[in-house]
Amino acid sequence: MSEANGRVGIALLFPQLLGTYGDGGNALVLQKRLAWRGVDAEIVVVEAGEPVPESCDVYLLGGGEDGPQVEAARTLGRDGPVHRAVDRGAVVFAVCAGMQIVGERFPDSAGRAVPGLGLLDCETIRTNEPRAVGELLVEPGPAFVGLGRLTGFENHGGRTRLGPGARPLGTVAAGVGNGFGDEGVVPADPTGPRVLGTYLHGPALARNPALADVLIGWVLGTDPATLAPLDDHEAELLRSDRFRAIESGRLDGVATRTWRDRLLGRN
Repeated sequence: MSEANGRVGIALLFPQLLGTYGDGGNALVLQKRLAWRGVDAEIVVVEAGEPVPESCDVYLLGGGEDGPQVEAARTLGRDGPVHRAVDRGAVVFAVCAGMQIVGERFPDSAGRAVPGLGLLDCETIRTNEPRAVGELLVEPGPAFVGLGRLTGFENHGGRTRLGPGARPLGTVAAGVGNGFGDEGVVPADPTGPRVLGTYLHGPALARNPALADVLIGWVLGTDPATLAPLDDHEAELLRSDRFRAIESGRLDGVATRTWRDRLLGRN
């Protein structure tokens, strides 16, 4: 939180480049959940070509197509203002193309490796697997058990491999996620940079309010469990609907297969 004005700064980075799937809604969710708890927050929209401020408390990157993704990565650089913000304790929440950008490298439209920001120890590669499109259900890992199941939709062609300095957000119960049975990326060291990547669209924080509260806890320096409770019954109705659709094995007339089914070639 800015010491100058006591306001949380939420930077929404390059929404014209990384706004294909409505992930900008994550900024609104954070702002509202902070306001409902009496914390003032400001959304700072940073368009492509504008300087990226170093003073914000949260930096959000969303999903986008190959060309804009490459442009965004090159603009942010390997040692730019986001790195300096993270070094002083800022939070980064990166979705889909955004998650690939904050990793070590990712492929462009021709399959050539493009350097990422190096904030997470992971790399995204191209495989012969079909494009991952559909609902995604995630069981959080041990460090995030209080979140409950995470729900969202995915639309990506890459597969993301984690290095020794990273751990997944959770395991895939339905969908593809990273492509290796896991989903999302965070630093392996819990005292390391506060950077979280995921393939969950939806927006992710609207579908998973508890995940939004994890980020808010990081920003405020408090345990999310100690945050003032909010009325999330409407979000829970949406979550319950998505869970039922996935568990029934059908969504919009298309069967939902788990990653194990895909790996085993099951129909």
